[in-house]
Amino acid sequence: MKLPKKRHLVTFVSDKFANYKRAFNKLFNRVAVLRFGVHIACRKYGLKHNNNPVERHNREIGMRVDALNVFQTHEGASSTMTLCKFIHNYVTPYNSLGGKTPAEAAELNLHLGEDKLLDLIHIAKKV
Repeated sequence: MKLPKKRHLVTFVSDKFANYKRAFNKLFNRVAVLRFGVHIACRKYGLKHNNNPVERHNREIGMRVDALNVFQTHEGASSTMTLCKFIHNYVTPYNSLGGKTPAEAAELNLHLGEDKLLDLIHIAKKV
């Protein structure tokens, strides 16, 4: 089967780990394109794909899981990762977003006060 000539394919960016390429070719080669990331220092030369932020995020999650190493169930691990996502999106401000959290930058206003994490807990208790 030939691919249509003007087909929009999804682009995956990965590091050069050989297993990724084999798995990609087996599962996604007809619907996506695989690009390898570039070192963060190469961005200043105009190179397009950079997977370092994703790798940094995955490394941070891995360190948290290793440090906690107390998950007895899948639900415990899932709820901890959900908490990490909430902290990332609603509690921690980022310089790249002008000192705003990702939720504030996306204008998702939950009217959180000074202690954002405690306010999120109160909202979760109501739900």
